[in-house]
Amino acid sequence: MLRLETPTGYWLVTHPDHAHLAGAIATHWGNDLFTSPEPRTNVLLGVHSHDDGWALRDISPSITRQGKPSAFSVELVGKYSAFEEIDLQDYLNVRERAVAEVAVQDAYAALLVSKHTYNLLTARADRSTIAPDLLPLLDNFLERQRTLQSDLLTTIRADSSFTSEDTSDATIEDHFRLLQACDNMSLLTCVDFAAPATLLHPLSTIDGHQEITVTPLGNRTFRLTPYPLDQEKITIDFPARHVTGKTFASSSDLATLFQAAPIDTLTVTLSA
Repeated sequence: MLRLETPTGYWLVTHPDHAHLAGAIATHWGNDLFTSPEPRTNVLLGVHSHDDGWALRDISPSITRQGKPSAFSVELVGKYSAFEEIDLQDYLNVRERAVAEVAVQDAYAALLVSKHTYNLLTARADRSTIAPDLLPLLDNFLERQRTLQSDLLTTIRADSSFTSEDTSDATIEDHFRLLQACDNMSLLTCVDFAAPATLLHPLSTIDGHQEITVTPLGNRTFRLTPYPLDQEKITIDFPARHVTGKTFASSSDLATLFQAAPIDTLTVTLSA
């Protein structure tokens, strides 16, 4: 779940809906400066579905020790340090399921999702917020992801529908970075981040790579520099539900409010 605080409560966006927003951004990726993803169908599937494994969990949102919705929030942008608020085994099960569900559909897309998951839990995770006796759970999970990535890479390189360029280390790295960038832009949107940011990695251009700066203009409107999309301004809708209240007595109370809330539509606008 992702949360955006309002004067009366929170907008809540599920992980799958956040990922589908990332996928919608990816469909517009590429112009005279930035390269478009190829193989397109496989890459876009990876971006769009990278959090689909969270669907069951997000039906019933839980609360933190402070009684707030347990969700990615503006306070967590740029870091991943809230492990003390979650059941690590349950969390890793969800992460593993998210990769496995994509792997059933498409090995190429699953490789990108696994790389995204691995990066999240290594380069961006704060291990100090994990109890020492639980670290073997994380390390075993990471080892399984490394093995899976090797197997998936073998599968796609044996698939004659892909070119050698499609499955090169450099191309796969560029597509992983694209997933990261679109995921990050969706996260910034869902929490309506108000400070300048960058899309994590330099992204593939016609003649190299460039870092993209995100400048908030207010009310989920952002300027991207240099601009990577195929139209000078795009507006994308995404679903969210509003729950009233700042803290909740129990997870079941929050889940009841969330399930009863109507599905509304929020928008993000990205421009040059």
